[in-house]
Parts: sequence; structure tokens; C-alpha cells
Amino acid sequence: MSHQPVIDGFEFASAGATQQGVWPLSDFPRLRDVLANDAGEVAYEVSGVRDERGRPGLRLKVDGTLSLRCQRCLEPMPFEVHTDETLVLAATLAEIHAEPADAHAPDRVVAGKEMALRELIEDELILAVPYAPRHESCLPAGAADSVEKVSPFAGLRGLMRGKH
Repeated sequence: MSHQPVIDGFEFASAGATQQGVWPLSDFPRLRDVLANDAGEVAYEVSGVRDERGRPGLRLKVDGTLSLRCQRCLEPMPFEVHTDETLVLAATLAEIHAEPADAHAPDRVVAGKEMALRELIEDELILAVPYAPRHESCLPAGAADSVEKVSPFAGLRGLMRGKH
């Protein structure tokens, strides 16, 4: 496996550093489970920022095309990903839990001396994938094979007519 870049979260954010690059989809093991295939790559940019309260954070942008499996027809489908998220850094999990929950607040993550960029990017990609991806319009799997639609209750209808 190739070199996995890591950053010191607080130092990276405080310095306002930026790192960008391109990563092959095949390097994301957790994401591979939801992909139709892992061909292709994603571009990323990570920047150190401060939020409106002055807390250190990471602005993470990820762009690329994933090949997902349509849950209606089971065929591969391209899915464009364009994320731009800010992750506010915390020293401990307790610090995150001490804040009241707010759905509109940026996500919080525990920062460390060695934060793997691959894992941050993979998390963003997984969060971008829809629960049940499907084409705008397609036929369910096997629908093209059946020309005549038969009601599952057709046999019951015949039995009921025979009783009267």
C-alpha cells in the first residue's frame, strides 16, 4: 500500500496549512463495500481553519465520481461527490460530549498528533453516499423479462368465482 499521509491536527489547523492531492478509490477499504467497482479516483483538499468561535478545525473538500449499484435495477451508476465540510477539532471525546447537540453545528472530531488523511477522506465519501442509490428512471431488475404482468392474486380470484 502507498504512503499514507498523516497530519498533526492542531498544528495543521493553527498554521493554516493546506494539503491537496488525488487518491485512488481502491485505497478506501470501508468504501469498497458500497461501490459497484473501485475504479477511479477522488481529488481532495484539506485546509487548517478557525471556526466562528476561534476553535481550530479542518476544512475538507472532496470531489470525484463513485460507481454505485442502483438499488432498483442493480446496474452500476455514476454518483458525483462534491463535499465541502468543516470539522472542528477537540482534544478529547469528553470535550465533544460536553457541548449541547446541535444539528446545524459543524461536526467535531478528536484531533491527534497523527490524523490519517485517508480516513478523513473516506469518512466524507461514506457520508456522501445515499442510503439506497438509484437511477432517476429505470426498470426494476427482471422487469424487462416479464412482458405480461400477472397479479399474485389471480389464482385466488378464480377460486372465489367457483364458490358462488
